[in-house]
Amino acid sequence: MCVQNKTDCILFPELFAKPIHAHFDQDLASSDGGALLLKAADRRIGLTSAMGNCLWDRRQTSKVKHGLPELLAQRIFSIACGYPDTNDAARLGHDPIHKMLIERDPVKGLPLASQPTLSRFENAVTRSDLLSLGEVLADKVIARHRRRLNRKARRIILDLDVSHDPTHGQQQLSFFHGHYDTRCYLPLFAFMSFNKESEQYLCAAVLRPGNAPDKRGVITLLRRLLPRIREAFPKARILIRLDGGFRAPEILDFLDQQPGLDYIVGYAKNAVLEKQVFGALCQSWEHWRQGDPSWKVYGECPYKATSWSRARRVIFKTEILDHPGRDLKDNLRFMVTNLKQAPRWLYEKVYCARGDVENRIKELKVDLQIDRSSCTSFLANQLRVLMSAAAYVLMQELRCHLARNRAGSLQVGTLREHFLKIGVRLVVSMRRVVFHMPKSYPFKILWSRLAMNLGAVRE
Repeated sequence: MCVQNKTDCILFPELFAKPIHAHFDQDLASSDGGALLLKAADRRIGLTSAMGNCLWDRRQTSKVKHGLPELLAQRIFSIACGYPDTNDAARLGHDPIHKMLIERDPVKGLPLASQPTLSRFENAVTRSDLLSLGEVLADKVIARHRRRLNRKARRIILDLDVSHDPTHGQQQLSFFHGHYDTRCYLPLFAFMSFNKESEQYLCAAVLRPGNAPDKRGVITLLRRLLPRIREAFPKARILIRLDGGFRAPEILDFLDQQPGLDYIVGYAKNAVLEKQVFGALCQSWEHWRQGDPSWKVYGECPYKATSWSRARRVIFKTEILDHPGRDLKDNLRFMVTNLKQAPRWLYEKVYCARGDVENRIKELKVDLQIDRSSCTSFLANQLRVLMSAAAYVLMQELRCHLARNRAGSLQVGTLREHFLKIGVRLVVSMRRVVFHMPKSYPFKILWSRLAMNLGAVRE
């Protein structure tokens, strides 16, 4: 490798018939040429501008070069493109595509904000700022799907789930959690799905301390989301699905008090419930002895826990787990619900479908690094969670427009690689900016269709 004054030159004389030279000397070029789609998706939702406008700038106006809406948009677009750290700003400062994403001239526009500027921005947010950002995120997601469905949703399913966000420093309010065997935060996520659609759309993300019980913040979040959903979809029936960690009596009482609300909540087994389903469990053992280890028995029973205000319907499933190399054991599952359908249908078709939320959370953590909570301040880390959530909303918008194609089921990471990470050279004239993309780009037909769906016009 030889280093020259202007560019690096890498020689591979032994690989091919001719030596290969690599010159990094294209001024108006970017490896994120497809990120233009993110800007189109954001324009349809109005997300980054609305989130930026709800922030209060407390800085001295005469010293400001980068407005808060620009800083927020820069971070959201960078996260969506695979740059989750503020340190990445040093590498993206002069990228023409990222300058265009925040509506700066790709040639004459000022460089993007630096890492110190972004760090000061993240650490300057207040609780009221974060509350406003969370509300805007929920409002924009709900409004987007209200327009998409023309208010004709018949059934809306709201799934809430908790994940763990490991911390490795001295972050505020991070605590050791015995179940995860690490210091962490415990963020709470809310996803919406409509009718029979398989996609679950993120509408809320709340960072919580590492010692927070699962029930913490659930009622507050539902009080914020349910009125918004009902206003947007007045004729829709809402179903709340929760796992066993949310079985607190106050949550169940809150769900019962909501008019026209359905719910199904996982419930942990106890001695009283085990006694009530003993007969069904015996049936499962009998079928196992007869050579049918996959036999399941479904049923229901009335149940009133000591801490409950009244009796509720509990449905159950019993089966025998017979895995090679493992000990035999019975598998009991209980759910509390106010739905009237058959127990087997409720468990297999309604409750088990909530497991797909784990895949959405995996996308958030693996592809968008929502667990990159490396700031000392808890509020700054909550801002990072919201910015990653906003980036995920934009990626889901792209995937929504690909629903009719085979690419509609792509994971966020694959979606980014196929449609955003495109080498491009810009040619800027007085009248227009021309993107020169590779002629051999393998997904150009799908990319063009996606661009048309987002408002592009053929010449």
